[in-house]
Amino acid sequence: MTPTQPPTAQPPAARPPGAQVSGAQPRAVQRRPSAKPAAVGNLREHAYVALRQRLMEGEFSFRDRLTEERLAALLGVSRTPVREALTRLAGDGLVEKRPDGGYYPAEPDLTGLRDLYEIRVVLELRGMERALESGVPHEAALLEPLRDYWRALRTAPPDPDPSFVALDEEFHLTLSRASGNLELANLLDAINARIRPVRMHDFLTEDRIHLTIEQHLGIVETVLAGDLTDAVRKLRSHVGESMEVVEKRAARAITQMVLRRGRSPRQGP
Repeated sequence: MTPTQPPTAQPPAARPPGAQVSGAQPRAVQRRPSAKPAAVGNLREHAYVALRQRLMEGEFSFRDRLTEERLAALLGVSRTPVREALTRLAGDGLVEKRPDGGYYPAEPDLTGLRDLYEIRVVLELRGMERALESGVPHEAALLEPLRDYWRALRTAPPDPDPSFVALDEEFHLTLSRASGNLELANLLDAINARIRPVRMHDFLTEDRIHLTIEQHLGIVETVLAGDLTDAVRKLRSHVGESMEVVEKRAARAITQMVLRRGRSPRQGP
């Protein structure tokens, strides 16, 4: 995969330095919209965020055809923002367009998740190991702004939101680039794109947001201090813990989608 420009993930401060997340893009981390968006310009984002939340919670059955008319009535909006939301959600990997031309909830693919996470760990740890072997430190010009950015997030953390995955990816890609081998970062970017739809389940609660921020700071500060052995340990623990959370939450969403077979989603946003 050839990396493209990053999504417009904008937390409280400026976008993190070195950010180049590619692929189908989660949008900016933000607060959930109110039940009745005040301006017409908010309707597109309202429909997108509201549908994404319902999909992440397993509110629809896998057999539910997500028709524009039905969803528009469910959310209290017109068909146009729903149509645009479905296109974005297909890009996120949360819905799929089937041969009949309709959109349906996409089933999170857990079968190869551990294999892909294993590849992710290998790629990320290799960046640490090559610095240990060569004695050439990570590029401080990339990591110092990255550290400052996540310190700002710790001071003003965003609300839980699936699109936090974009900021998480940007952190790990910048860390990889700072090791000096850009091809490692390119490969990591490709793996991230494949596991992104499932990884979005990792950032649905405040405790996961806060813990991720603390763990990221622990990793980058340890690398800047030159203790790469401890940084390897922290990175391995961080990625492994994320995988366990993602598996449990995605499996729970799948269960809900199966149980909802034949039921109608709840009304109201």
